[in-house]
Amino acid sequence: MSGGTLPGGWFDAGGQLHRDFDLAVLTGREEELLTQARHPRPAALVTEVLSRCVRRIGEVSPVPPEVIGDLLVADRLHLLLQLRRATFGDRVRAALVCPWPGCGERVSLEFSLADVPVEPRELPGRWHTMVLSDGREVVFRLPTGADQEDLAPLAGENEGAALTALLTRCVGRLGGDDDPDLAGLSSRARAEIEDRMRQVAPSVAQTMDARCPECGRAFTAPFDVQRFFLGELRTDGTRLYQEIHYLAYHYHWSETEIMAMTRDKRQRYIDVLADSIEALNDAG
Repeated sequence: MSGGTLPGGWFDAGGQLHRDFDLAVLTGREEELLTQARHPRPAALVTEVLSRCVRRIGEVSPVPPEVIGDLLVADRLHLLLQLRRATFGDRVRAALVCPWPGCGERVSLEFSLADVPVEPRELPGRWHTMVLSDGREVVFRLPTGADQEDLAPLAGENEGAALTALLTRCVGRLGGDDDPDLAGLSSRARAEIEDRMRQVAPSVAQTMDARCPECGRAFTAPFDVQRFFLGELRTDGTRLYQEIHYLAYHYHWSETEIMAMTRDKRQRYIDVLADSIEALNDAG
């Protein structure tokens, strides 16, 4: 079990902010969930995994999926990073390709998750108020995981339409209109709202600085936290079931008992078995 503080936080129905959390590491059950080759709705998968592993947020325990879905995007990314750290450690290794023309060499990047920039924010409440340059008042909230889940199908078809739909969901009032239609919003007004949302929102960096050892030039590499998490932690289903079979065969444990273990604990028992079998073979 590990803990920490969300960079933003979750407001309950009474307006109370909850920021500190407790997190349990992945077990075989979550790994089995992640064996899906391509989940049609990655944000929904993140919600399911976090709802299993986040044990407490503030005074809320257990934490239902509805609360996980209602978390700000940056808070969910932060939890994914902390879940990865608690399960597999702090160091990350990645293979990239130098993007500079005429190079294209493979670059090995290693960094610490502690070095991923996180910008926390003190949020006064769920809703924020601003005034556009044309004098109209705007009341808005920040995007959540539930927004990502609901708009995922549209984002796959038309990213521009999905962004407009997201803004429509997040803006609660525009001028005197409590149900504003943002389809006709000017590009200037839209940019002002989006810029203000970025200013007040907590953030987790989605890029990392790197340097090509071949050409010596620096570049910025994308670091999509959600894609990284789902990609790196997605266990090969064959390997998982081989480990279950191996432990069940030798220890006569049930599948339920083995799937409740973390990967690290399973591997320790497998290593012990391997040493014991090797010793028996040498003695024979």
